[in-house]
Amino acid sequence: MDFYLEADSILKSFNERIILSDIYLKCMSGDIIAIWGRNGSGKSTLFNILYGTMKADRLFLRINDKVITGKAYKTGQIVYLPQMNFLPKELIVEDLIRLVCGNSFHWLMDETIQKKYKSRIRDLSNGELRYIEILLLLESKSPFVILDEPFIGLSPIMVEQVSAYIKLNRLNKGIIFSDHNYQAAEKIANRYMLLNEGYLRPITDMEKLRGIYFR
Repeated sequence: MDFYLEADSILKSFNERIILSDIYLKCMSGDIIAIWGRNGSGKSTLFNILYGTMKADRLFLRINDKVITGKAYKTGQIVYLPQMNFLPKELIVEDLIRLVCGNSFHWLMDETIQKKYKSRIRDLSNGELRYIEILLLLESKSPFVILDEPFIGLSPIMVEQVSAYIKLNRLNKGIIFSDHNYQAAEKIANRYMLLNEGYLRPITDMEKLRGIYFR
């Protein structure tokens, strides 16, 4: 069964400066949408508004024909990876996985997970912590996942593995993400969008975009 998240007419300003202007975004099950833009263009602001941790000046949000009037994360329909780490530092990786996923965690044979299974979160490197955070969100029952700079701090091997996991999970989720590692992002996304001067537009000319933003 197909499902969708649709956000319309998003408006957000800070101190009379318009950050997001009449944004429209629709994410379907099976989508992996890459949103690109320069630092400060409003990508994280957009993600926080969609997730419900930031209030928009104006927002119309609908998930599967149901209008969301409160904080979207309270519906359980959407999870979010912010740029900052969010896992409790005193927990052991094994306990955290069992707490979040029970015994159904699909990646227990993953080499990184196996090596750090008995470690405390506080003892992980930034890359290892990021890696586990992403896997836990992809494992969640929420049909929509937002990832803000998921490849930060990851080794090349981790980037490849996370990319494979994201592509695998498109079968039952809609995924929206942004990352400055545009080469990795381009390989996994099926739709590309550019956030620039407050407006979000589909990207139709990737060669032109590379020449402007990714030189």
